Amino acid sequence: MSMAPRVRILAIELFEAPYGLRLPFRFGVITVTEGVQALVRLRLRTEDGREAWGYAAEALAAKWFDKSPQLSDEDNRHQLRRALELAREAYLAAPPLSAFGLYAQHHAALMQAGAAQGLPPLAMAYGPALLDRAVMDALCRAQGLGFAQAMQGNLPGMQALPMLAPDLQGFDLTGMLRTQVPAPFIHVRHTVGLLDPITAADQPSGSRVDDGLPETLQEVVAVYGCRYFKLKVSGRMDADLERLTRIAAVLDMRAEPYHVTLDGNEQYPNAEAITELWLRVLATPALQRLAASTLLVEQPIARQQALHEPVGALARHLPVIIDESDGSLEAFVQARDLGYTGVSTKSCKGFYKSLLNLARCRQWNAAAGSNGAPYFMSGEDLTMQPGIAVQQDLALVGFMGLAHVERNAHHFIDGFEGRPVAEAQAFLAAHPDLYHAHGGQVRLRVAQGRLSLASLQAPGFGSGVDCMLEGTAAMQPAAWPVAAT
Repeated sequence: MSMAPRVRILAIELFEAPYGLRLPFRFGVITVTEGVQALVRLRLRTEDGREAWGYAAEALAAKWFDKSPQLSDEDNRHQLRRALELAREAYLAAPPLSAFGLYAQHHAALMQAGAAQGLPPLAMAYGPALLDRAVMDALCRAQGLGFAQAMQGNLPGMQALPMLAPDLQGFDLTGMLRTQVPAPFIHVRHTVGLLDPITAADQPSGSRVDDGLPETLQEVVAVYGCRYFKLKVSGRMDADLERLTRIAAVLDMRAEPYHVTLDGNEQYPNAEAITELWLRVLATPALQRLAASTLLVEQPIARQQALHEPVGALARHLPVIIDESDGSLEAFVQARDLGYTGVSTKSCKGFYKSLLNLARCRQWNAAAGSNGAPYFMSGEDLTMQPGIAVQQDLALVGFMGLAHVERNAHHFIDGFEGRPVAEAQAFLAAHPDLYHAHGGQVRLRVAQGRLSLASLQAPGFGSGVDCMLEGTAAMQPAAWPVAAT
């Protein structure tokens, strides 16, 4: 960190903007028809006197960071607001530090402060995750560097510090960053939610949106050309098998190869139950091609149980990754001992955490050679809206070299819904390879199932466009902790 430029945080402004969905999205225990996006504007000064604004954005998502039925959706949003408030207080009071130093010096204290206020680790991590992205965005803009170029030179000053990742001592983190080559494009892993129509026969009369965009899975395949799909399963085995069979009937119509991942969203009670589902998939003739095309199973077991029992019975058949269980910096290490071989990268958990876990994959794979199961990162989504949110996530997964990433906002959210038209047009002008205009909205350009990442190399963390926040509501104070939760 000593060679990285030190920065002082001058201002942190928090905003929020509501948005609606064009289609309902069901995952886990919740059906979403609308949401709220948090937006951060942060100003910093480098030690040589340069100043710049940076931005970050993320959904204030309910029932993912904390799925307690005792909490309302608004309680969940207040948890995330409080995490942002705690991180803002810490970063504004910090002395000049490197960008990574801000994260490293405050990580433990912020997690402890969140725990003292009843915030689960995932929820508390949301605050610094957004601020760290805004810091990196501002630093890249001040230095005139794109994200990949900045990370190749380790501009933030990343180190595998003993207090953060004792298992990575001796690993050449700077060397890993230096040799990363950003991908020019990435495959979209299209999310198939539990309510999504598979064919037109699943849509009751009068239920179509009819906005010129795909609504059924069959239409998604035909229009976007996707070859990767994330399939939600519900924990109800017979219903899951029946739905997977109907999905397979559509996907099997393709002559080209396709790939799927199964997302359990913590809905199966234990490893035995999800293993039984997989064995029944293998025994179902209509699911043979889908089974052969399955890459992994994501977090099938509730987070309270997932890191307390082995998943070897399932892992013998296909890789299993953690997502909701990834609440601490050491969670992947713990999961590895139980048979998990992968972990999600998700911007809401922090981009430094993703890069540290990538380093673990490199270290473990090198040690195992050709004798062990490969350890890997899987790119997952938390409804990353077009604009700064999705572009920062794409810049990260592109830099990490992932071949595909879950995307869902292109399908469930109506473009830049909830944001000013001028802001959407500014992003379209700056990133014409990533967006296009359709039906009066600026939308992600999914062509042959892929997104172009070329324009993300402009100065900034994924974009140099300023979010237009005049007229956007200031974030309301967090009503958290709540009494008697």
